Amino acid sequence: MSPGKQASESDAAPAMAAGVELEKMRRRVRLSRLAVLTAIAAGPIALGVAVMSGPATAKAAPSDKPAAVRTAPVAADPAGYAQLFVSAWLRSSADDATSAQARLAQSMAPDVELPDLVSGAQSKPESVTAVRSAQREGGTWSVTVAAQYADGRVRNYAVPVVADRAGSSFTVTGAPGVVSGPARAEAPKSPYGVTVPEGDLSSAVGEFLSAYLTGGGEVGRYLAPGVKLSAVSPAPYQAVTVQHVLAVEEAAAAEHVPADGTAVRVLAQVEGRDEDGRWPLGYELALKSRSGRWEVAALESGAAQDGGAR
Repeated sequence: MSPGKQASESDAAPAMAAGVELEKMRRRVRLSRLAVLTAIAAGPIALGVAVMSGPATAKAAPSDKPAAVRTAPVAADPAGYAQLFVSAWLRSSADDATSAQARLAQSMAPDVELPDLVSGAQSKPESVTAVRSAQREGGTWSVTVAAQYADGRVRNYAVPVVADRAGSSFTVTGAPGVVSGPARAEAPKSPYGVTVPEGDLSSAVGEFLSAYLTGGGEVGRYLAPGVKLSAVSPAPYQAVTVQHVLAVEEAAAAEHVPADGTAVRVLAQVEGRDEDGRWPLGYELALKSRSGRWEVAALESGAAQDGGAR
């Protein structure tokens, strides 16, 4: 065979292979189209299967827009509404249905009768407080409201309340019923089991709380770097004395201040004094050691970080 013919046949081989491969691709495309057309005739479910099983797979480009998250509306607790109603209802009387308290009670519970008091009765409570709420089906609630009287008596009322879907309006649907109050829950064991002796830690706690509650000193000097906390204003006490300090960590009971960065949590029982007397108080604090001294890292007793009366 001549060299020219050999070259011609060698050049034709790749071309033939490419042609065969191209024909295979065309056949697959035709089969895919046929599958899709068949699926369209068969229905939407078959169409979805045909598309998913096609030879080519397209990946959607990730979207930069955050996906919208729909959250169910939170039902508004009508405890305050029930508390206001009971306060007005207990301070009203059927003999004086035009009084401000009676009109308020009737506007909140149009179908509820007013109390019928005997002449000269002194049954108005000193305070009224909602103590428990229970949500039921259909937007209804049962709110327990406690009324405290001057002689120390406490009477609990269960109030049925209905709320609209938006939780923006309420109605008392029935007369209050006298019930037993919430039972006292059993408290868990306190984590503060380490007694802190008199020393650097208890002194740091006492000095901080004195500045915090009496205004006698700068609170910032007792705080760890980055911690912001203002003193209670106006200062509620004239003097503060530490009674005892308990801690969670054993490091709090060390005789000397431990290495920098050591963190402890303490519960300080203190006594505040003002012109009215002595008041037992409790404060949970987090402290850290730095440069041989204890600094307050957090006041964990529910205090806000911007000062103000508490």
